[in-house]
Amino acid sequence: MSFPVLTTALDLLRRADEGVPADRLDDPTPCDRWTVGQVLMHAAGDQHAWAASVGAGTMPAYNPFDPPHGHDEGVQSVVRSAVEAATAAWARVDPAAGPVGTPLPPVPTMDPELAAAACALDAAIHAWDVAVATGQPAPLTAELAGQLMPAARATAEPLRGFAYAPALPAQSADDPVAALLAYLGRDPNWQK
Repeated sequence: MSFPVLTTALDLLRRADEGVPADRLDDPTPCDRWTVGQVLMHAAGDQHAWAASVGAGTMPAYNPFDPPHGHDEGVQSVVRSAVEAATAAWARVDPAAGPVGTPLPPVPTMDPELAAAACALDAAIHAWDVAVATGQPAPLTAELAGQLMPAARATAEPLRGFAYAPALPAQSADDPVAALLAYLGRDPNWQK
């Protein structure tokens, strides 16, 4: 794949998913209306939607913004399939080509590099949600957060209230990870 930031983020999502014990799927998450299982199903659905939007995949069979709990579907298998679909779809995208489609109605097309970063943002943020909700090490690094912030700035505002909560106030001591999370409406120090 020609988009290293996306490769990294998809790996984080896969590892966070694999680290969830089966008895933790109903735990609360930083996505206040969704359980761990629902965040994973949402993240998988989003990756399928991105794959379909860049031209090599099918839309998810469910609404990612009304995700099932994932118990019956076998969450790990659903996430693994979504990561594979995203990886295959993005492998066919030429970074030097013109704009690609997105599943984001307010931003229907983007430059391929920015679109890949927006897709990566979704995977990485939900990997963080799942990791902190289930006691795993927080997966975001300062380097990755810095690479994702341009995509956050390009997509978050038109999606506030739908996909993102209002931004939290920036703190002078925020590192790049805390700054990204706060910008996306997540408490960097979230605990259940």
